[in-house]
Amino acid sequence: MGLQGQRVVVIGGTSGIGLAVAEGSAREGARVVVASRRQENVDGALKVLPEGAEGLVLDASDGDAVRGFFAAVGEYDHLVYTAGDSLLLESVAETDVERARRFLDTRLWGAYTAVKWGAGSIRPGGSVVLTTGTAGQRPLPGSSVASALCGAMESLTRALAVELAPLRVNVVSPGVVRTELWRELPEADRDGLFRSSAESLPVGRVGEPADVAEAYLYLMRGGYSSGSVVVVDGGGSLV
Repeated sequence: MGLQGQRVVVIGGTSGIGLAVAEGSAREGARVVVASRRQENVDGALKVLPEGAEGLVLDASDGDAVRGFFAAVGEYDHLVYTAGDSLLLESVAETDVERARRFLDTRLWGAYTAVKWGAGSIRPGGSVVLTTGTAGQRPLPGSSVASALCGAMESLTRALAVELAPLRVNVVSPGVVRTELWRELPEADRDGLFRSSAESLPVGRVGEPADVAEAYLYLMRGGYSSGSVVVVDGGGSLV
């Protein structure tokens, strides 16, 4: 039931939740492969991951690059997709449609393409774990693009779980987590968001990457879960 001796590929695995998943997988004895768009991010992740971890540069929005990436990786056991640029939080009136498309290219079409080219190399008993967010269920003003993405990821997960069975496909839905995804907010606004979220959440704090990584590890281990949406939001869906 553990990850000992298995091989885990994490696209978006050089920072935030993705890096926490890679670290957690390695602690359980898995061999990890992390991928990121920038070489410096890959190099930074390999400095903190155990010896034997692999890192590759990959633009997840480039279909040909994704195909070549999986050809180079070969067989493995679990695919985790956490790649994405910073959150797009703008009103409909202010949204740059081309920027919104690029946001969806990496987060939605990147995930789709990764599964398309990566699923065939997953060994029996393996899995895919994708990433969504609670904005799909609890949208806020300015979150129309993010909410659309989250709804699409949940539907995609269910469809893939049916189509690719017995390969298991699941998705994790984080709430407010202290990661680089909020970096485009001014520091004062970001701190204010984290503070107000912590005050409103039943757990009394915002999430950390390691909190959410536990859900990915569970879904990789749990051979009886497929088509599931696992929410990790500090009880945010209750308030």
